[in-house]
Amino acid sequence: MSKIITEKEFQFQITDGKKKERIDLYLTNSLERSTRTRVQKLIKEGYVTVNQKSVKPNYIVSPGDNIVVKIPVSPRPDKVEAEDIPINIVYEDDDLMVINKPAGIVVHPALGNFTGTLVNALLHYTSKLSTLNEPVRAGIIHRIDKDTSGLLLVAKDEWVHSQLAKDFSKHNIERKYVAVCWGHLPAKEGEVIGNIARSKRDRKIFCVSPDEGKSALTFYKVIEEYEFLSLIELKLKTGRTHQIRVHLSHINHPIFGDAVYGGRKIVYGFNLPKIKNRVNNLLDIMTRQALHARTLGFTHPRTKQKLLFDSELPEDMKLLIDSVK
Repeated sequence: MSKIITEKEFQFQITDGKKKERIDLYLTNSLERSTRTRVQKLIKEGYVTVNQKSVKPNYIVSPGDNIVVKIPVSPRPDKVEAEDIPINIVYEDDDLMVINKPAGIVVHPALGNFTGTLVNALLHYTSKLSTLNEPVRAGIIHRIDKDTSGLLLVAKDEWVHSQLAKDFSKHNIERKYVAVCWGHLPAKEGEVIGNIARSKRDRKIFCVSPDEGKSALTFYKVIEEYEFLSLIELKLKTGRTHQIRVHLSHINHPIFGDAVYGGRKIVYGFNLPKIKNRVNNLLDIMTRQALHARTLGFTHPRTKQKLLFDSELPEDMKLLIDSVK
């Protein structure tokens, strides 16, 4: 077992207007790369305090609460262990796989998440994964966020991996996302342009910057509008970290349920008392950002066949849409 060498500390101040919510759910939505099970374990082991006192996972957060989370950090393991975790395989051949990743699972091991990832699951399923990257990213060509669901491309062969990586860098891979966002966008189709840079206020998140970061372009198309939400399709010209989430938040249309980028509070311009109860009920349904990587298309490097895959919306997004109509 790895020896703990340090702790990583996070602090959260609960502000006025915060709806009643269990602390385990609040922290699951607030901490990057966390699961509810892991948060509950941290709470039970005393790594979480509220106003300098230990609490139980069912504690209800209240305005004024000061929450401190100390996460034990272990050194990176020398090898990644295979774990028997179910995988939804959409397509597979000798060279590659297309995986439909559920929300809540991290793509590959990283600080604070060395187990329970998609790579751990892939290593249990097959010994044939590309080793073009370091072992913790075996087979991984691209990523989607832990709480984003949808299609991912995995390489079994190093040459295939390198060719697909080039296609990603040249934007030759077709990717479409579906999201439920706040409000009604200014046009039925449009684009969001803005450099993506790390936030100076919080280095764990990103923001749009006029003079720093990397250029980013997101195209959107409105599928359907509801009273205070919209169902939209998005295409990426670039693939920056958190790009869709940051861009939509920047134009005041954050993805519904997104705790990091403003999607779990009623955005400016809506009558709060009128819709508050409805919003709270919808947030109980959507405990993550309502974002799904629905479409993935590419040319197979070896066969030169054009492949296109679509995936259904996950049940939580279906229920959210049905409930808001």
